[in-house]
Amino acid sequence: MSDFEKLQETVYQLLELVGENPDREGLLDTPKRVAKMYQEVFSGLGRDPKDEFTAVFSEGHEEVVLVKDIPFHSMCEHHLLPFYGVAHVAYLPSNGKVTGLSKLARAVEVASKRPQLQERLTAQIATALDEALSPEGVFVMVEAEHMCMTMRGIKKPGSKTITTVAKGIYKENVHQRQEILSMIHHD
Repeated sequence: MSDFEKLQETVYQLLELVGENPDREGLLDTPKRVAKMYQEVFSGLGRDPKDEFTAVFSEGHEEVVLVKDIPFHSMCEHHLLPFYGVAHVAYLPSNGKVTGLSKLARAVEVASKRPQLQERLTAQIATALDEALSPEGVFVMVEAEHMCMTMRGIKKPGSKTITTVAKGIYKENVHQRQEILSMIHHD
């Protein structure tokens, strides 16, 4: 039995265990749909976000590069419920070495497509960029709403969690960090 078939069977059994009839019309294809969904939402497993930085250029650019409001969704590893929001990814190039802007978004995508914690997601993005480019500094901020806090437990819809990771100059120099924060919060 393939992993895909095992996943379908598990979803079928889950439906039975919660008191549903997985053979009723509306649920007949649900195990297959859920298995496909899990393949998609966990497609970052076994992939390294650092590998997304395939385009690196020597451009002589020595100022901040920031891509903000990168939408993402991930799955909380504690409850297997979604959390979603935006990531802001900034770096200060070293020796003018830059990457394609889409590579920042791709790294966010890969890191988010797995059972995840927001704190780890933020760190994985920052570490991938830092290791791939060796910039003067990296700053990553992730803002997300967690369905495990919205639809169960404490039930606080609209609450957002913000996590940050600062490396290099952004960790060492409060003024540099403030510059990035003001850019992130500027519309």
